[in-house]
This record gives sequence, C-alpha cells and structure tokens, in this order.
Amino acid sequence: MRIEAVETLRLGDHPNLLWVRVHTDAGLTGLGETYFGAGPSEADIHDRIAPVILGQDASRIEFLNMKMQPYTGFTGSGAEVRALSAVDVALWDIAGKAANMPLCDVLGGRTREAIQVYNTCAGPNYVSKTSAVRPDNFGAASDGKAGTTYEDLDAFLHHPEDLAASLMEMGIFSMKIWPFDLADGAVDGVDISAADLNMALEQFEKIRAAHGDRMRLKAELHGLWSLNAAQKIAAALEPIGMDWIEDPLWMDRTEELAELASTTSAPLAGGETLAGLGQFKALIDEGNIATPIMDVTWAGGITAARKVAALAEARARPIAFHDCSGPVTLAASTHLALALRNVREQEIARGFYYGWYQDFVDNLPPVENGMITIPGGPGLGMDLLPGLVKREDAVHRISR
Repeated sequence: MRIEAVETLRLGDHPNLLWVRVHTDAGLTGLGETYFGAGPSEADIHDRIAPVILGQDASRIEFLNMKMQPYTGFTGSGAEVRALSAVDVALWDIAGKAANMPLCDVLGGRTREAIQVYNTCAGPNYVSKTSAVRPDNFGAASDGKAGTTYEDLDAFLHHPEDLAASLMEMGIFSMKIWPFDLADGAVDGVDISAADLNMALEQFEKIRAAHGDRMRLKAELHGLWSLNAAQKIAAALEPIGMDWIEDPLWMDRTEELAELASTTSAPLAGGETLAGLGQFKALIDEGNIATPIMDVTWAGGITAARKVAALAEARARPIAFHDCSGPVTLAASTHLALALRNVREQEIARGFYYGWYQDFVDNLPPVENGMITIPGGPGLGMDLLPGLVKREDAVHRISR
C-alpha cells in the first residue's frame, strides 16, 4: 500500500485551517488537519514531506513519522511539526480503514464508549480569521452567518451565570473561560492590577453564586503572565475552587512553572503549544504540571500523542487533548480519549462544533448529554465534504 499523492486544502474563509489527504495505490485515503500557520505548513508538506513519503508504504507509520522529523524546527510546534502532525493523523486514518476498524480500536481498543466533554467558551468566530491573535481580535461578535448559535465568549464576559445554565441544560458541567486576557496588564504580562484582578474574578464569582459547585470551572491564562502575576492570579482563584488553571505562564519556563505549582493549591494544566517528547517530559517531571495538555495536530500527531500519554501515565497524571481548532482534530482527539486510560474529559468549543464544523466534514463525533463518542465507520470516521476544492476561496495543491 504505497503513498501515491499528498493533497492539501485551505480556504480563505477559514485561513488558519489546513487539511491534508494522503492517497494510496490501494484506493484508501487518509484525512489530517492542522491549525495556525496554514500557509507555511502547506508549503512544508509539499516541499519537504511529500518527497520523503511518496512511494513509501503507508502502513509504516512510526518509520514515516521518523522520516518526517525536520532537521530544523523540530523542538517546538512550528510549521514543520504541524505539517508532520497533519500527515501523521492521515496515516493513522488509513491504518483504520485498512483494518476496517475505527481508529480507537486500532489503537488497542476502547477503555470506554464515550467520554464527558468540557466547553471552551469561544464564539464561532473566535481566532478564526487571522493567526495574528490578540485580545482585541478574538472574534467575540457574530458575523450573522447562518448556523451561528453559541456566542459563548460574549456570554462569559457579560452574563456568565446564564452561560453556565445553558451548558448544564446540555449536560455539560465543566467550562473554561479567559477574562484575564482582557486585563490591561496582559499586554506585557509583567503584573496585574487589583482592579483588573477583581474584574476577571467577577465572572467566576457570578457562576459560583448562581450555581454553587455544580459547574467545574477552568481558567485559561494563555501563557500571557509572568511568575509574579501568575502567583497573584492563582492566589485569587484558589477560594473559588478551580478545576484547573491553564497555561498560567509561558509553558517552556519549567522552573517557574514548578515554583508556581509549589505555591498554589489550584491544579495547573497546560502545554498545548509544546511539541516533542522532551518538552512534555520536562513539563511533567520538572514543571510538575497536574494535567498536561497536548494538541494532536500541533505536536506530532497520533504517534506522538500516544507516547506523551504514556509519559503522563507513568507519573499518574491524566492527559487532555486540545480542540479549539478544527473537526479533524476533535475526531482524532476523541479516538485517543476512548482508547487511552488516563484521559478524564475531552475539550470541545460548542461555538465551533455547532457553528461551522459541519460545514466542512460529513460526520462529526456525536455529542449527547455532555458526552462525546466517535463517529461511525473505519479510521477517523469522517471525510471532507465534496466540492470544497471547487470553492472560489480554495487553495488546493497535490504532490504526486
């Protein structure tokens, strides 16, 4: 089963997303995805990766993952590793189809049939129009397109208690918000004022006042803060009873992360911007992170995700898989979440899931009563909708 073509697609309407399809001479095609830096990742797939994998046996995934490792750019989640990640996911999709089994069953079988979700409270346009992301262009407002349903970013900023009620009606009892990003101090992250601290805390306090401990609360800090500021934020959040504080400072500063972990009772999580076994080993062993978070399509694909999960399991830590990016990332993450024993819950952004994911793929992982499972069919169980390559805003390339 030889690889005979590598195809990529990105759309002007969603410029951060890149899809890749790997075609084999056996008629099987695998689907992959990555997010942010779509143009550079696309170039790397065609200029560097395709010449390496064309003509190779698609079933030799570990070998191909090794061959796709870049000579430079391999220590972080830059364009080269994101390109590798997308192709790796596509190869695992092919493996499932070749076995005529869902991917989670190829990965060793299911430890569960479904897993609970937590909602990242982003609106449907969150960070979707540019990769130059800043708090002033998060995309908090709807553009009025049909299908826009959940403006969760606007909701957590203005009526978080109602947002929590809406989620619980869907059976979702865990949510993540990031009001600290809007603090004046977030520009450089050196310090946070008492006024900004109280402004951000109010969103969490409103949820607690309305709903008590029914909702598990997560704070996203997006790696914006110094150790000094992160310690102030963590101390202020402790009385609220946090499920976790995510990416409280730059996550490659493992010594500072360890110091923060030693001074707060709030569990720390993070790592979605990291890649490679070395960075995740340091995050777990030296940074003493309670829950490492990995993005499958940023950090090395499914091949790397299994190894990082094993590192976490060896230290009795859960692992969480990031999704605030695209439908293929969510599907791959869900397959992993069902197959691995140390996953507690799976992230979704319902603003994305119900807002636009269905515009691009034929079969989303079903979400019902706060639980997610895999779509039917072999491999990932999904493919791109037909006709996307013919759109006026499509950038479509094939290497043979």
